[in-house]
Amino acid sequence: MKQKMIVAAVLLAMSSSTYAAEKAALDEVVVTAPQSTEPLTVKTDPKKPRQPVPAHDGADYLKTIPGFSVIRKGGTDGDPVLRGMAGSRLNIMLDGEQILGGCGGRMDPPTAYVFPSSYDSITVLKGPQTVIHGAGNSAGTVLFERSVKRDAAGLTGSGSLMVGSFGRNDETLDAKVSTGSAYLRAGVTRSEANDYQDGSGKAVHSAYNRWSANAAMGWMPSDDTRLELTLAKSDGKAAYADRSVDGSKFARDNIGLKFDKRHMGGLLDGIEAQVYYNYIDHVMDSYSLRAGGNPASMMAAMNPDRKTTGGRLNGTLQLAEATQMKLGVDTQNNVHTGRTGAAPGYMGDYTLKARVKDAEFKNIGVFGELHQGISDASRVIVGARADNWEATDYRAKVDMMGMVANPTQNQTRKETLSSGFARYEQDVSATSTMYIGLGRTARAPDYWELLKESMTTASAFNTNPEKTTQLDVGMNYREGTLSASVSAFYNKIVDYNLIQSNVMKMRMNMMMVMVPTPVTVTRNVNATTYGAEAGVAYMLADNWKVDGSLAYVHGNNDTDGTALGQMSPLEGRIGLTYDNKVWSFGGLVRGVAAQDRVAVNQGNIAGQDIAASSGFGVLSLNGGWRINKTAQLTAGVDNLLNKTYAEHISRAGAMVSGFTQTTRVNEVGRNLWVKANVDF
Repeated sequence: MKQKMIVAAVLLAMSSSTYAAEKAALDEVVVTAPQSTEPLTVKTDPKKPRQPVPAHDGADYLKTIPGFSVIRKGGTDGDPVLRGMAGSRLNIMLDGEQILGGCGGRMDPPTAYVFPSSYDSITVLKGPQTVIHGAGNSAGTVLFERSVKRDAAGLTGSGSLMVGSFGRNDETLDAKVSTGSAYLRAGVTRSEANDYQDGSGKAVHSAYNRWSANAAMGWMPSDDTRLELTLAKSDGKAAYADRSVDGSKFARDNIGLKFDKRHMGGLLDGIEAQVYYNYIDHVMDSYSLRAGGNPASMMAAMNPDRKTTGGRLNGTLQLAEATQMKLGVDTQNNVHTGRTGAAPGYMGDYTLKARVKDAEFKNIGVFGELHQGISDASRVIVGARADNWEATDYRAKVDMMGMVANPTQNQTRKETLSSGFARYEQDVSATSTMYIGLGRTARAPDYWELLKESMTTASAFNTNPEKTTQLDVGMNYREGTLSASVSAFYNKIVDYNLIQSNVMKMRMNMMMVMVPTPVTVTRNVNATTYGAEAGVAYMLADNWKVDGSLAYVHGNNDTDGTALGQMSPLEGRIGLTYDNKVWSFGGLVRGVAAQDRVAVNQGNIAGQDIAASSGFGVLSLNGGWRINKTAQLTAGVDNLLNKTYAEHISRAGAMVSGFTQTTRVNEVGRNLWVKANVDF
């Protein structure tokens, strides 16, 4: 009732405007990502309404872009997968900063600390076709960014409210005050939801509550010069349907300092400098968010944290009218620690224990990217990167029982890793471009891959780096009422870091008896993947538009002669929209094929294949009303037919007291929502 009253008050305030609604353009509901206008690049506005309505985290927003899937674990904080690749194969950057989670079981991937509606744009760079955004981006890079421009003196901002089924309610507010040369921008977000129900009416342990606050203080003496200090703080809690513990704390503290100067006019045309600090403090426990956790013996908690510091210096050289080069250096250091124990107030209180460092990682990279125009309609982009990577394993034991000594304790390993790419682009018209690119990247194993076991030893710390070579081809087309894009890739991976669960090894139990015990290991295998994405939008008439997308990926484990685990099945979307600039109505049909190419117990750091899965189709509807120049109301119903289904790559359902265990964590059933957006 409270949320309904808030929405009603906002609508009353919006309707009081004297602006003629018919002069305003309606922000359409995003059902398939906007058509790519640059090679291998997709941009979307996270502030726009979208269907299905995403959880208030980074992964669910990415799911609307063809080629992306999400490994569901509960109501929020899923793991994003691009073209079958997950984990650190996908670089997540927040305004140029890298962020890493703490949980050894990937409860908190980097996107768990992303609040998309607090950003102005999301940019996806597919494949190893850039070297300027950090190391190891073999699948691609995702940039969550806030726009910065020199505004006239005054106050501007935006806000939104959303309510929906299963107790869902979101609130956002973003405001900026400017004097012309100086500004202060601040934003807050909050999102809450209860346990949702699947299409069969079964409750899924999935409730969450998330909030964030950010601020930026900047000085811009000109349009091309900026000095900015940023601060951010966030926290949350989330119930999980795929494991025996939930996340009761997802705290992040951040501070960053940036300087950039553009269009300097000489050989050095621009310079960017940035330093940042990110601290993640995460708590998993068996008692905060679920029943049955009251006995003292069950009051268990784990408290990992990670401190990440980094920086970047980049210069833009205008070597000739058609020749531009970016040269730079970046660095990152992250330290992971943890502690376990009982709930506060019980014997063994984890908060009274010292943190124990288990790993530290360092990386320094140098890069260069050259943009060479060949003619007015063609260009070549090439890039190269070298990284000096170092990791140290501080673990004394490698199992939860503390009975297996770590054979690589206090070992430090160093690698020099090289990456590069070359791409040719040819404009076939003023708005259409064809391209072909070849990229290679070497990715160091990440925390989750190194700190598992290997097939032969109790530590995977010496796992080989992963070497990816990928061919990308495609075309972006836009003429009149038709826009389309198609991209295809072929990928050979040497020393792919495969995660395999339920490998039986002899281990000592609590009775001091050696018994076969399932463990999870990291293996190096060779692999091949290939696939494609396509999107099209066509204006049928002045007010009618149809758009659709298709995404496919195929993976082979060449070493084992089997399928590669955690490959998303063929997926297609088609949407139909009516929009007269005041009112809009639309529908979305999402169809996903069955997946029978599986590698049971094999996959990535976020999940492994369970079994084959059946296909499904989901129908959703939405509508919108542009009330005036600054206000918009949208509403929708996701999964209109109340289909019971689960994504192929989602995690297995766990036994949670009071809930029905399912093969996979099922998706949300019929879900109604209403959202109001206001600019001021």
